[in-house]
This record gives sequence, structure tokens and C-alpha cells, in this order.
Amino acid sequence: MNAHTLHDHARHFGWNRDNAPALTVAPGDRIAVPCADASGGQITRDSDVTAISALKPERANPLSGPIHVDGAEPGDALAVRIESLAPSGWGWTANIPGFGLLADDFPDPHLIISRHDETRVDFLGGIRLPVRPFIGTIGVAPAEAGTHPVIPPYRTGGNMDCRDLVAGATLWLPVAVPGALLSLGDTHVAQGDGEVCGTAIEAAMDVALRIELHKGAAPASPMLEVPPGPLRSEHDAGFVVTTGIGPDLMEAAREAVRRLIEQITRRCRLDPADAYCLASVAADLRISEIVDAPNWMVSAYLPKAIID
Repeated sequence: MNAHTLHDHARHFGWNRDNAPALTVAPGDRIAVPCADASGGQITRDSDVTAISALKPERANPLSGPIHVDGAEPGDALAVRIESLAPSGWGWTANIPGFGLLADDFPDPHLIISRHDETRVDFLGGIRLPVRPFIGTIGVAPAEAGTHPVIPPYRTGGNMDCRDLVAGATLWLPVAVPGALLSLGDTHVAQGDGEVCGTAIEAAMDVALRIELHKGAAPASPMLEVPPGPLRSEHDAGFVVTTGIGPDLMEAAREAVRRLIEQITRRCRLDPADAYCLASVAADLRISEIVDAPNWMVSAYLPKAIID
């Protein structure tokens, strides 16, 4: 097994099968990857809300890579073992106008800069959150020609924002082009399922990966093996749960989050925009019922320990 370090300037801004590899590795190799935050350095620990209006979308979600894996061919499975994640000590969460589940409700820019150590985030107004770093965006190049945007996820991975992509997890990706061309970025210190305001606690992070190749074993879409252990022990004190019910899942999700924001603002005396950001980094959206036509139910779960 060989060890490699990807240069911190080896970054790109779109999935493309024709991107030149920044690094070539063999199955079994270990790779150290310095990942930029989702703003690509446009937001700093000293930024204020004016940084949101100044963001250049074309520089958002920079990807580290691509990494060429020797012997990888279409139809193979690339198994990416996440060995470690080392956050930077600070991060940001923002409401970006026009983005997020409640974009019409929150049209103004908003920014929260938070600090964290190895276990806790000092988020806002005495609210502390558990640190649970993970990779927001990771995938391989799609087979289709051209440059594909970074923001949506694809069958080959991408911006999945799955908060279980933690250290110890293994992600299985379907190889679509020779060499696979693995890239990653958009690392997060903490996030709730759904990432409702559109951002988590975004932070630069040093990531260590180990790559394995399984011939002819490509899954139909990304598959994740999550390590055992109390991964979500912050929920042990119970939850505050709000719901949205109706024939449209998106509108039900919006209603559940609106009701949760009302609870947070009442219990914590936070500004609604701060409550929206807190929901994005700490609450989980779940589809509670999708079988009793014509209405479905979406629930928003917030750990009581955070706000009580």
C-alpha cells in the first residue's frame, strides 16, 4: 500500500470525464486530501453578512481531484473507505437568497460564523452542537460528455450531503469511466438530515481515504456502509418534532420546517433566520408516512438537548 497527498491546489468546479487527473493511485492506496470549504475560501472566519452577497457561484463547492484509480473500468465498484476527517476549528452557516427549502420565506442573506473543537460546536447564543464531521460531496466522473454542475447529486455520487459519510464509513460508487476519476469536497462539521437552509456548518477539512476496487461489482447507485456505534447519541434526550401533512411532499417538508422554526424562536428567543440556520445544522427531516393517500406526512426532528 502506498500513501499519497493530493496538492491543495488540485481543484475543479464540475464533473467531467475529460478532466485531467491530478493524482494517480492503485487499489489499496491511502490518500490525504485537503478539502476546501463550500465557498472555496470566499468566506473567512472574519467575514460578515456582506460576504454572502459577494459570493461568486462559479467558485462554489470546489472539488479536490480528480484521482485516477489504476485498473478501474466502467462496471466496477470503487469502495472508498473514509479513515479520518480533521476539521479546521471554525465554520460557517448561511442563508443564501434564492437557495434552500424556505427560500421564499427568507429572502435576505444571513451568516453565522461558529467555532468548534474536537467534540463541540459553539454555534450561537450559547447553543452548543456535537461535532460530527463528514464529506458532503464525493463521487466519480459520469459517463456522459461535458461538464456537469457540482450542486446536484448523480447516480455516480456527488453532492449527496449524507451526514453518515463519517470516518469509518465506506462508500461504494459505480465506476462510469476508465480510471473512475474520484473527486470530493464540501466538508461539513455538523448537519441535520435535509440541510434545510441549504448550508451545514461548512468548513475546510483534511481527509484521509483508502481506495479499493471491486471488479464488475458496480452498484446501481451509491451505497454506504456505516460503522457501528452511537453515531447520533445527541438524540438521547428526546426530540421536539413538528410535522407537515398534505398531498405534496415538498410542501409538507416546508410546513414541518416552518413549524420547527416557530418552536425554536419561541423556546430560544432566536431571530427566525438564526432558527432556520439552526434547523439546517441540527434537525432531521423524515418522511413519516407516504402510504395513506391522498396525504403524506413529513416530520422535523430536533434534539431537545440543544434547545432545553
